Amino acid sequence: MPKISNLGARMPSSPIRKLAPLADAAKKEGVKVYHLNIGQPDLPTPQKALDALRQVSRKTLEYSPSEGYIGLREKLVGYYRKFNIDVRADEIIITTGGSEAILLGLMSCLDPEDEIVMVEPGYANYISFARTTHLTVKTVTSRIEDGFKLPPVEEFEKTITPKTKAILLCNPSNPTGYVYTPEELQQIKEIVVKHNLFLFSDEVYREFVYNGKPYLSALSLGIPEHVVMIDSVSKRYSECGIRVGMLVTHNKEVHDTVMKFCQARLSPPLLGQLVAEASIEGTQEYSRACFEEYKARRDFFIKGLNEIPGVYSPVPEGAFYTVASLPVEDAEAFCRWMLTDFRLNGETVMMAPAAGFYETPGLGKNQVRMAYVLEKEELAKALKVLKAGLEAY
Repeated sequence: MPKISNLGARMPSSPIRKLAPLADAAKKEGVKVYHLNIGQPDLPTPQKALDALRQVSRKTLEYSPSEGYIGLREKLVGYYRKFNIDVRADEIIITTGGSEAILLGLMSCLDPEDEIVMVEPGYANYISFARTTHLTVKTVTSRIEDGFKLPPVEEFEKTITPKTKAILLCNPSNPTGYVYTPEELQQIKEIVVKHNLFLFSDEVYREFVYNGKPYLSALSLGIPEHVVMIDSVSKRYSECGIRVGMLVTHNKEVHDTVMKFCQARLSPPLLGQLVAEASIEGTQEYSRACFEEYKARRDFFIKGLNEIPGVYSPVPEGAFYTVASLPVEDAEAFCRWMLTDFRLNGETVMMAPAAGFYETPGLGKNQVRMAYVLEKEELAKALKVLKAGLEAY
């Protein structure tokens, strides 16, 4: 029998989705599963976006331009301006979700065997994207006891070699919810300039920054040729399924190189772009309501987590995730057990083992990532099930 590729063998399974077969099996038994494992918002998509989808009158669903429709890109210019991000429409490329934006950016800026520096824990798919593009991942570790703040500059310096080409940040952070301060971003800027690196900045959660902490885009750091910003409409408009993301850069050479890959894959999703364009303007009240709802969920959920004996979670400053430590030796084994063996009145909880968000073996073994994307009544029930599960385990 033919063998799969070495790359395929080395690709990690997603900690967010790899336990899904166990959850599916539980549901077939009639078990209610509270999904805390995935950042799938339950809030409704803006009505005007749904109306735009229903009112599509095209007789042919055609290819769009490889860089995306100009109407969507022009509306994004105005959207970014509200966050002190000054870009032109011809500096924005529409992609098939933020995932494709990261992949195309990595392929355009780094060669196989180049090194990229990431903060761990980080979004698990970053590691998969790096493997896909044959990059070597170096990590600096943020710690739960420090609230996952940026590690010291000296830790970054230790990782950098002549093969290092880029630093990748997520701000606000998935999975930790940490928001980098302007001072921390200034430190990153100095490292990027000193070593002539690219800075990939994933900023899809900018709408969700709590406690009045300032959000600063990497595109506002004054190093335009170094920065590649990644964005997506998935989370801010509850539109994960339309698969519309953005790659934004002032670096014309990067832009033009990314466009070669975009032309090779033809075009981003047509219907998704129509929905995204309809979402940008006239939805300020919608965005305010979403922000207030997620903040209330955060306050409720983190308080409840920290009231469970042995559980600890820092208070996330943004996004809608937290990484929490549990009083278990192996969080993945516990997560599996919750899905296969534990039921409280016919209910259980699904979480993402946090070890998959670390590149360093052994780290995060007693931690889980949880997304507070359920309404508070559901979160309360999930907390009750988790507490009972830990007691039984």
